[in-house]
Amino acid sequence: MRKTMKGLLVSIIVPVFNESANIMEFYFRVTRVMNQTGYDYEMVFINDGSKDDTLDKLHGFREKDRRIKIIDLSRNFGKEIALTAGLDNCRGDAVIPIDADLQDPPEVIPDLLAKWEDGYDVVYATRSKRDGETSMKKLTAHLFYRFIRRLTPISIPQDTGDFRLMSRKVVNALKELREQHRFMKGLFSWVGFNQTSISYRREPRFAGKTKFNYWKLWNFAVEGITSFTFLPLQAATYLGFAISLFAILFACYLFITTLLHGNAVPGYPSLMVAVLFLGGVQLTTLGIIGEYLGRIYNESKRRPLYFTQSIIGLDDNKELSRLEGVK
Repeated sequence: MRKTMKGLLVSIIVPVFNESANIMEFYFRVTRVMNQTGYDYEMVFINDGSKDDTLDKLHGFREKDRRIKIIDLSRNFGKEIALTAGLDNCRGDAVIPIDADLQDPPEVIPDLLAKWEDGYDVVYATRSKRDGETSMKKLTAHLFYRFIRRLTPISIPQDTGDFRLMSRKVVNALKELREQHRFMKGLFSWVGFNQTSISYRREPRFAGKTKFNYWKLWNFAVEGITSFTFLPLQAATYLGFAISLFAILFACYLFITTLLHGNAVPGYPSLMVAVLFLGGVQLTTLGIIGEYLGRIYNESKRRPLYFTQSIIGLDDNKELSRLEGVK
């Protein structure tokens, strides 16, 4: 059953970090698309510690368009936390996170809204093609989504980023999840509800360079794996058991060959290989344990996820400027 448009508000959530080159074109395209949908809407920009003039341009938009809302974080907290700040403060009946680099085209938004009108609570956008990205980036992304899908008990959609539509009840559920280490793609799936997908072609960045290098992408992958599965710890246990079993069998083999053929001179290369192999396994296992212990340590401190330097336009359209923490 389709929902009526009357009285419903759509929130566009936009984390930004040094996006001065993209922000103007992004604003014009989103405005044009949303005006065609017939929905009331707000654009909530979360400035994640930008060092360029991104924030100044946002203030300029706000002076001309009261639908622009601005959350200025006290420093750079990272995209996952910035996205959380937007979800905490938006007011929409439907909420759409989207990046300002225009790789996720705003022209797809009407398709998301159409599925929402059909009764779905989550409509995620799956990338059918990824233009403007290197072959290595495409390959690693392809492998990552399939790898994490096999590792975790949560059904995380393949080839799907943060670009999606969520109903108010989904957003309210997400607001109850306050862990420090936030893999939002996993959290979106973990809360459940009635989900469906649409396909779209991802475009190249409109301007500028991506903020994600391969090191950050690797850390992002580790975050996703350790947030939703204990399988690495189990794998370390199984590997240790397998090596112990191999050592017992090898000891039996040496005992028997010594009785039958005598004791040959110990080989230095084989000894070094065994020592280095076992040392590497031990260090790897300790590293996996350390990853999980570090996350437990951070969660135990119960720090606020972020602090805001100012919030503009989100209190009954009256401007606020205050320092506050969100727990």
